[in-house]
Amino acid sequence: MHKYRSHTCGQLRKEHVGQQARISGWIHSVRDHGGIIFIDLRDHYGITQVVVDPKRDFYQSLEKWRVETVVCFTGSIVARSETTINPKIPTGEIEMVAEQMEVLGEAEQIPFQINQEEQTPENMRLKYRFLDLRRDKIHKNIMLRSKIISEMRRKMTDLGFLEYQTPILTSSSPEGARDYLVPSRIHPGKFYALPQAPQQFKQLLMVAGFDRYFQIAPCFRDEDARADRSPGEFYQLDMEMSFATQEDVFVVIEDLFKTIFTKFSTKTIEMPPYVKIPYKEAVLKYGSDKPDLRNPLEIKDVSEVFMASGFNAFAGVVKNGGVVRSIAVRGIAGQPRKFYDDMIVFAQSVGAKGLAYIVWENGQEKSPIVKFLKREELDAIKKTWDIKDGDVVFFIADKEKKACEIGGAVRTELANRLNLIDKNVFKFCWIVDFPMYELDEETGKIGFSHNPFSMPQGGMDDLLKKNPLDILAYQYDIVCNGVELSSGAIRNHSPEIMYKAFEIAGYGKDAVESRFGGMINAFRLGAPPHGGIAPGVDRIVMLIADEPNIREVIAFPFNQQAQDLMMNAPSEVEMKQLRELHIQIVMPKKPEAKPEEKENPQEPAKQGN
Repeated sequence: MHKYRSHTCGQLRKEHVGQQARISGWIHSVRDHGGIIFIDLRDHYGITQVVVDPKRDFYQSLEKWRVETVVCFTGSIVARSETTINPKIPTGEIEMVAEQMEVLGEAEQIPFQINQEEQTPENMRLKYRFLDLRRDKIHKNIMLRSKIISEMRRKMTDLGFLEYQTPILTSSSPEGARDYLVPSRIHPGKFYALPQAPQQFKQLLMVAGFDRYFQIAPCFRDEDARADRSPGEFYQLDMEMSFATQEDVFVVIEDLFKTIFTKFSTKTIEMPPYVKIPYKEAVLKYGSDKPDLRNPLEIKDVSEVFMASGFNAFAGVVKNGGVVRSIAVRGIAGQPRKFYDDMIVFAQSVGAKGLAYIVWENGQEKSPIVKFLKREELDAIKKTWDIKDGDVVFFIADKEKKACEIGGAVRTELANRLNLIDKNVFKFCWIVDFPMYELDEETGKIGFSHNPFSMPQGGMDDLLKKNPLDILAYQYDIVCNGVELSSGAIRNHSPEIMYKAFEIAGYGKDAVESRFGGMINAFRLGAPPHGGIAPGVDRIVMLIADEPNIREVIAFPFNQQAQDLMMNAPSEVEMKQLRELHIQIVMPKKPEAKPEEKENPQEPAKQGN
C-alpha cells in the first residue's frame, strides 16, 4: 500500500466496503458521539468520514490536535446504516473505521474557520490566502478557472490557432495605462516594462506569417482596482488572425464562448450569432457601451418635446445644447411615493440635478411636472413610448454625455429595484462602429477615442474627405450581462494610412517613427490584413462562477491597494540591490502641518458645542 494513500478522500464508494484503505488529508471537523470520534477528513478531491474507537491506542492524542492538522488514516471501509447515510457528499454511503493513524503536519490555531463560509475581513483572507483557498467555494472557483483555461486551449487549437509565447520584458508604452518598469542592471539608467498586453508582438507574428496565434497571456497594468478588474496583473486569451475581416473574428469568439459557457454553466446561454449594436445606438438606447441586455428597459430622446415647453428646467437645458432622455417602465403605476423619492435620491447620487417622472393611471397623467406641459406635449411623450395605463416614464436632462451616464445608471437601478433582470441567463452583444476620434472638451483638440492602431472603416479615403468626428473604426467590444469581456480591432497595417491617422490626432511623422518605428518598419516589408481580440480570462471565470468580485476567482490576488498581504509585496529592497541597478530612492515629501498645528502641537482639539 502507498505510504500516504491508496485512495483520495473523494474516491471511496459502496463497492469498496470490506477493503483496507489509506487516506490522507486535513481534519475538516471533529464530532464526539458518546466517546466515539467522527472525523471528516478533507483533501482536494472530497471528504471521507473516519470513525475512531476509544479503544485505539492513538485515541487520546486526538485531544491535542486542532482542525486543519494533516493526518493519514489506515482502516477498513464499512457501509453506513440507512439512517446515517449522507447524500450531500459522494462518499456518504461509507465510512472508514480507523486502525492506524499518523500525523503528517500539525496545525496551530487557525485565524478563521475553513469548514464554514463565515464572513471574514478580506484583508485577513488575503493575508492567509493559502487557508482561504481551502474553503470549498473558492477552491472550486480556482479548479473551475483551470478547467476553463484548458478548454480554451483545446478549442483554439481545434479552430486552427497555435499558441506562441511573447516577451515579458519589453519596452515602455506610455500611451496606454501606467507601465510597471523594471530597471536594467546591464544598461544603467534604462528600463524594461512589463507588457500591458502582447499587442505589438502578436501583430508582428502576423507579419512573420504565422496566420493564427493565441496565448493565455499575463498582462501588467498599474491601474486602480475595481470589482471586475484586478490591479497589477491579469490574464487574457490573446488572439490574432491574418487575412481576416471583423466578421471572421466574431465567428471565432462566438464559437469559443458558446463552447465555454455551455460546458461550464447551468444558466441559459444565448446562442450566436450575437446581436451587433453600433456604439452611438448603444449609448443612446442603454446609456452605456456595455449594455446589460437582460434589462428590458430602454432610453429614448425626447428633447424636442421639451424644447419649447413651459417646464423651464428642461427647456433651458435643451436651449443650452443639452438633451432630455426618458425611460419608460411598464405597469408600475401602483408603486408607493417612497419608490419615486428613492429613485430621485439615487439619480442625484450619480450626478443628476433631479429625476422627473410622469405616471399614467386611471386615464390621467400624474406628476409634479404635468402642470407645465401642454396637451400635445404629453401626447407626444405618450406616442413616443406607446404608453398604456399603469406605465411610468422617467426623465433626465443634462449635457448629452452626462445625460447618457446618468440615464444608464438609472436604467440599471430601476431594473434592480423592480427585479426585471433574469439572473439565470447569459446575454451577449457586440458593440461595433466605434468613432475613430473624439473632441477633447477642455482643449478643443481632436484625439483618438479608442485604439489608435485600428483601421478606419473608409481607409485613406475617409481620412482625407470626412470630418474626423464622423470617421468610424473597425473596433469592437464583446459584452456579456453588462460586463465588457474584451475589446478588439482590425488593425491598421498600412504605414501611409497610419501616418495620416496620427496626423489628424496631432502627431507628426517623426513622432510616429520614434514611438512606433518597429511596427512601421515591419509593415513596410509586407504585412497582411489582420485583426484580433483578447477576452479577459478573469472576467469570464467571474461570470461563470457567478461571483461579484474578481478576486474570488484569482488564486493569489492583490488587495484594492495593489498589495500582496501574504508575501508582503511591494516591499523595500536592500541598498546593495539599488546600487547594482544605479537607482536612488527619492521619497515624496510629507504634507506640511497646518500653522495652528505647528504653533500649538500639544494643545488638544477644541470640542464643538
